[in-house]
This record gives sequence, C-alpha cells and structure tokens, in this order.
Amino acid sequence: MSVVAGVAIAAFLLAALVCWALLFPDAVARLRERFRAKQIKSHSVGAVRQANDETPIAKSRISFREERHGLRGWLMRHWVVLTTALALLAVPPLVILLSRQTVVLADFRGDDLSESGSMVAQLLRGERLTPPPPPPPEVFTTQEVRRLRPEIVTADRKWEQIDADLQQRVLAIYEVMRRQYGYEMVLIEGYRSPERQAELMAGGKATRAGAWQSCHQYGLGVDSAPIRDGKLQWDMNDEWTRRGYYLYGELAEQAGLDWGGNWRSIKDYVHVEMSDRCKAARAIKRAELSQQG
Repeated sequence: MSVVAGVAIAAFLLAALVCWALLFPDAVARLRERFRAKQIKSHSVGAVRQANDETPIAKSRISFREERHGLRGWLMRHWVVLTTALALLAVPPLVILLSRQTVVLADFRGDDLSESGSMVAQLLRGERLTPPPPPPPEVFTTQEVRRLRPEIVTADRKWEQIDADLQQRVLAIYEVMRRQYGYEMVLIEGYRSPERQAELMAGGKATRAGAWQSCHQYGLGVDSAPIRDGKLQWDMNDEWTRRGYYLYGELAEQAGLDWGGNWRSIKDYVHVEMSDRCKAARAIKRAELSQQG
C-alpha cells in the first residue's frame, strides 16, 4: 500500500469517527464514563482479588452481558441511521465495480491509455520511424493562422533539425494518435534560432523565454497540432480539439517527455520537450556565454 493510500484511509477513518461522535453524543458520553469507571476499578483490583478470587470473575461476566445487551439495544435504536450510512459508503464503489466504468471529474482525462503506452514503447523499440509527408504549405499561411498564430508562418519545420531521440519519440506519439485515436498530428515548429526566440519574446505572445532559454534552440523542444479538414486546430473550447491535446500530453509523458499543457505559469498545449537534457544544454550555453563576456 502506498503512503498516499494510507493517508487517504486514515483521513477517511478520522472523518468517520468525527461524524460518529457528532451524531451520537450519548454514546460518546457512555464510553467516557466507562473509561473513567475502569480507571477507578484498576486502583482497587489488588484489594478485591485478595478478598475473593471468584467475585471479580462473576462480576466481569455480568458486566460483559450487560454491555452486550446495551450494545444490542443501541444498535436496534439507531439501525436506520447506521443502515443509511453504510449504504452511502458502499453503494458508489459497488456501482463502479459492477458497471466497470471509469469515473473522472470535470477537466480530468478519462481515456485509458495503458494500451497506448505499450504501443509507444513498442514503436520506440522497433525500426527507426520516418517523418510523415508534410501538409501543403497553405496550411500554415491561412488567414486564420495569420490572425491567431502568426509566428508559425515562418517557423522551421525541418525534422532533421530536431534531436534524433526527441524526433523518434514524437513520431511514435504521432503514430499512436493516428492509429488508435484517429488524430493526424502536424509539426508546426521544431528548431528555433536564438534570434527568432528573442523576436518572439519581444512580441510578448508566443513565449516568455529569451534567446538560448528555450528548448527549441537546442533541438530538444517541438510544437505540434492536430489537423482536421485541412486546418490546424487550436480551440480548446472544442471538445474534439481538447481531447486531442490531452491525449497528446498523456502520450508525451509516457514517452518520457514534458508537456507544456502541464505548466503552471502558461499553458502551451502544442509544446513537448526533453527537459532534463534541455537544462543541461542551457547550463553549458550559459557557461560558454559567460566566458565570452
């Protein structure tokens, strides 16, 4: 059992105990009185045993019978409340087990990706994957793209500029997205020069990272988007598009990548990267730039 599960169970039991104490104050009072009575009896046990060895045994049997009858009476009086509480606790998990359905809260991802993870692993262990043919250039120059994402019009989409390891992981994700979920993914930007990075940051819309701070400069970050009916999809209010990006993010994590949709400061749903290698590359570049003055 994991630590999280143990803490959850302990929290549940504590909440149940508090609810019981609030619902049945008389029972709590009786328990308190019995505890006090036992403390008083414990001080006089030695004297009683010396007076009569058989008397404590007889009294304990009578006391046990009285407690048993008292507990039975208490259960009979509160059986409705107890039955309702047990039903509230037992019915939801029983329904889930019997229906075999996955229950998720709003904004959580409900797809079972265990099979997808195995497929990603198999693709990465298999033959080298080759990039898919690019879509027509017009896809990246439509009026909608120029209005919503003008930075991608001149973006670099050459697969050979991307780190070989990252390239294979992204291509494996593309394959699973296409085969298993029917999403066609398109590379919208790979390598990004430091000059272009500085320009994008100055624009204030596409990124907050300056030159040599983004993983794109090292070929360790890529941006991708699903395409439908010949158009790139960005609208996260659209159910199909939102599901596609969440699938993309889940598969990226299974492939050992970090997804921009999990970032706190800014949500970059199109972005995945190899964060650890990128941090190391940035550290080397900082040292190199500091030596240059």
